[in-house]
Amino acid sequence: MTQAPSSVRSGSGTPLEAPATLSAVRHRAADGAVTGGCALVTGASSGIGAAVARRLAAQGGWRLVLNGRDRARLEEVAHGTSAVVYPADLSGPGAERRLAEFALDSVGRVDLLVAGAGIGWAGPFSTMPQPAIDEVFDVNVLATVHLVRLLLPHMVRQGSGRVVIIGSLAGTVGVRDEAVYSAAKAALATFADAVRYELRGTGVGISHVVPGVVDTPFFDRRGVPYRRSRPKPVPAGQVADAVWEAVARGRDEVYVPRWTRVPGRVRGVAPGLYRRLAARFG
Repeated sequence: MTQAPSSVRSGSGTPLEAPATLSAVRHRAADGAVTGGCALVTGASSGIGAAVARRLAAQGGWRLVLNGRDRARLEEVAHGTSAVVYPADLSGPGAERRLAEFALDSVGRVDLLVAGAGIGWAGPFSTMPQPAIDEVFDVNVLATVHLVRLLLPHMVRQGSGRVVIIGSLAGTVGVRDEAVYSAAKAALATFADAVRYELRGTGVGISHVVPGVVDTPFFDRRGVPYRRSRPKPVPAGQVADAVWEAVARGRDEVYVPRWTRVPGRVRGVAPGLYRRLAARFG
């Protein structure tokens, strides 16, 4: 089922008030894990976001609101489910507030936010156009932070919920020719950690899912295909499984595949050695 975006009801920067009606059943564990309810997924028209949407729909017990830029692909993902869709570019002024209001109007509450919207850019930083720098931060960081800010007070008031932020291994170790993208994903990782400390005792959790290389249209859209022989890209469904693990078990951080946690640990223990190896092998 699809539905057109609703109009803006409030232009203020204050947190949104959720409708009083409970529109879905949700189950919650003491650690903030949730196994059903109403979920908002951004970046859901393709790649990781689409895989997450399909995973939640197959799991059952969820009402879905799906956001993405491509209306046709978004409706394709929603086909055969009870999901409602909101096609929109989250980098536009006020887009996050309109999306949050639409979600609350459509399903009554948000128990789970999966922030999967993101874009990349590849090439030497010295040649990166300033508009591209701004767009990478607008979509990857600011849109996510603003959306979390709008929905988090609503979750805290209801005493339950979870936010899942889709990060990247690039934000853990830094990647050559992806300086700004790496910086944006690093910002999200630190943001997730800081907010997690603030949420202790509220019944609300925040998870950081950290994929390595994923087989999605992401690389084609950034203008430079993935050419390395390793690590090999993993399917988007594997990342969706990691998101479900974070949601159902209340995990703070999940790496995909799990071995990709190792480079970050090496960098933390022996930064000089790691940088020499990274400079040599890229």
